[in-house]
Amino acid sequence: MKAHDGMYIDGAWRPAAGQDTIAVVNPVDEQVIAHVPAGTAQDVDAAVRAARAALPGWAATAPAERAARIAALRDVLVAREDEIAGTVTAELGAPPPFAQLVHAGLPVLVAGSYAELAASYAFEEKVGNSTVYAEPVGVVGAITPWNYPLHQIVAKVAPALAAGCAVVLKPAEDTPLTAQLFAEAVDEAGVPAGVFNLVTGLGPVAGQALAEHDGVDLVSFTGSTAVGRRIGAAAGAAVKRVALELGGKSANVILPSADLARAVGVGVANVMGNSGQTCSAWTRMLVHTSQYDEAVALAAEAAAKYGDRIGPLVNARQLARVRGYIEKGVAEGARLVAGGAEAPRERGYFVSPTVFADVTPEMTIAQEEIFGPVLSLLRYEDEDDALRIANGTVYGLAGAVWAGDEAEAVAFARRMDTGQVDINGGRFNPLAPFGGYKHSGVGRELGSHGLAEYLQTKSLQF
Repeated sequence: MKAHDGMYIDGAWRPAAGQDTIAVVNPVDEQVIAHVPAGTAQDVDAAVRAARAALPGWAATAPAERAARIAALRDVLVAREDEIAGTVTAELGAPPPFAQLVHAGLPVLVAGSYAELAASYAFEEKVGNSTVYAEPVGVVGAITPWNYPLHQIVAKVAPALAAGCAVVLKPAEDTPLTAQLFAEAVDEAGVPAGVFNLVTGLGPVAGQALAEHDGVDLVSFTGSTAVGRRIGAAAGAAVKRVALELGGKSANVILPSADLARAVGVGVANVMGNSGQTCSAWTRMLVHTSQYDEAVALAAEAAAKYGDRIGPLVNARQLARVRGYIEKGVAEGARLVAGGAEAPRERGYFVSPTVFADVTPEMTIAQEEIFGPVLSLLRYEDEDDALRIANGTVYGLAGAVWAGDEAEAVAFARRMDTGQVDINGGRFNPLAPFGGYKHSGVGRELGSHGLAEYLQTKSLQF
């Protein structure tokens, strides 16, 4: 797609307030493919004002009509799936099959789920002698990351629209073309002017201005825990609601009764997907000491198969970060059994699929989010030891448990301090709430729980 040189505000593409631009770089060959405007506080203010003006009319729109607009948006995304996949491949480097299946396909699924929820959700209920109304929270400032650019946009914008909110979106500066394509889709779907607005720009400028704007009632942010803390602090000072989906260091716990080969194979695939740039990736594999050596061999063999199947990291900073963690793992005594920090190609931000053995819980690579295709294998002595290790980080976003008996896996998962756990390779469910415990965030996305984040309640007593 051709990049727009303006902002999508109040139903039209408008010139940016300033002249600065952001270069969009293809991480496969490091070539600049486009430039987009670097939004300012003035652009954010114009977008928020448009959203506030459009809010009363959209909030008063019948849920069935809101559902129809979201369904129309879904249909546009379906019609443009090939273009979406190509755009994500160009600016994120995602391999075309993965871009088609996940980056283009998943947002369609999520948008469809909110079209249905908008039509069926109980926005009014009787509680004794009271009538309780679920009303839109107001104007939403949505700040989205680069790793799943369209999915993260849809996971925020679709429920906000279903709730009757107006939205200002600030996408990640590395993947703004996907966001512009989404704005085109919103326009084509007939969403009223001002209900959705897009400002491209840098986080410390446009993102901060959006998070701190007095006209924003809720900030929904997905990104690092460090930035989430700053947004939470600013929102607290303004008594403003937040929904924060932050970092993760998820544990993949393989109990002795599990099918070891399947658990290890699926676990490696989970880490390597999207080049490891997934906050919910199971980057710590916990294996009983009696099966540990076999698991290490299986993981190394599985990782080797991904050498030419994964894409690059998003940018040079991320490449340096991941290589730094790999070097740190070696320096702290972990044993490298696959991959390493050496560049596998002359050009592009590529890092080899990497597997560490002999990782101990206190090591940096077992505690901090790397955000690359790096897996750490840790051994445990018994279930209590496994639980201690699994819960032994500041994060609690996702995880997995494998066991020969499903009840055994469920019993262990119920003791994990994390927001979502897959049992024996459970399938993704777009209606299930997604979000974390501890430093992994506040609030939930997807399904009815995700819709509830954008609602506030009013009760009338009779």
